[in-house]
Amino acid sequence: MKVACVGVHVLDSHVIGVDSIPDGSDGQIVETIKLSPAGTAGGTAVVLARLGADVTSYGAVGTDPIGDTLLALLSREGVDTAGLVRKSDHQTSASVLPVRPNGDRPAWHCIGANGAFTLDDLDRSSLDGAGFLHLGGPEFLGGPAAGELLAWARDQGMRTSVDILAPGDPDMLAWIADALPHTDFLLPNDEQVRGFAGAADLAEGARALVTAGAGCVAVTQGAKGALVVTADDVVEVPAFAIPAGELVDTTGCGDAFSAGFLRGLSLGHDPAAAARLGCATAGQVARGLATDAGSYDLDSVLALLG
Repeated sequence: MKVACVGVHVLDSHVIGVDSIPDGSDGQIVETIKLSPAGTAGGTAVVLARLGADVTSYGAVGTDPIGDTLLALLSREGVDTAGLVRKSDHQTSASVLPVRPNGDRPAWHCIGANGAFTLDDLDRSSLDGAGFLHLGGPEFLGGPAAGELLAWARDQGMRTSVDILAPGDPDMLAWIADALPHTDFLLPNDEQVRGFAGAADLAEGARALVTAGAGCVAVTQGAKGALVVTADDVVEVPAFAIPAGELVDTTGCGDAFSAGFLRGLSLGHDPAAAARLGCATAGQVARGLATDAGSYDLDSVLALLG
């Protein structure tokens, strides 16, 4: 499976054991601080590489040390970073996630170079032979540009998938609407779907996105698993069971689901079966800290499914 992961790439800094923000200039000892590659393109690229895919990342990072670190971490995971352009006038996108003892994880985020990436930065000739194009964060390109890229990819014989980073909102849906008719697989979470469609019923909201042009909508629902909706069918896929005490961190589980789902499609699975692989992959990521947690591979995840 050769896949191009295009769009949002972020360096995450997880801070574990944060009870509160210290007053004034006081300090606090925490348990762990970890850096990891993330983003709706970058995080998905990491997990796809873990699952044996041939992955190239496309997007923008700065020329700063944060960018050096992000490129090194992606490369260590086997992701080809040749498609990531470096912008000297923008810092690399980064987030700081203070994780509280109860698992809550508020975030500080800098958009950085992700907001400067355009289609002119993408060498389309380097995508020759790719079977999938995954666009993470179409809202940064805008609907017309995202639609142009996805339409081109489909003309080249690629299957297209989209994961949205922004919260669900009807205005955001209008902003990216031009991308949906060229999207084979839309991979949002449940809150986004309800926000985009203004529907309390998740299946109804997903059907509205299919009506807007997406071929298939595979919605993550946290601990409930996933809902796979097409014009003809609605299938519930349960979450992969995690034994008591083994849940560590759900950061990146959405990206992991996307990666497992796409890998399942590459193996010839139908969307519901691909979603099962996505849920199982997300379960592996949730057992460790951040998207690059654990040491699983495709065989070990498939073995969990029986």
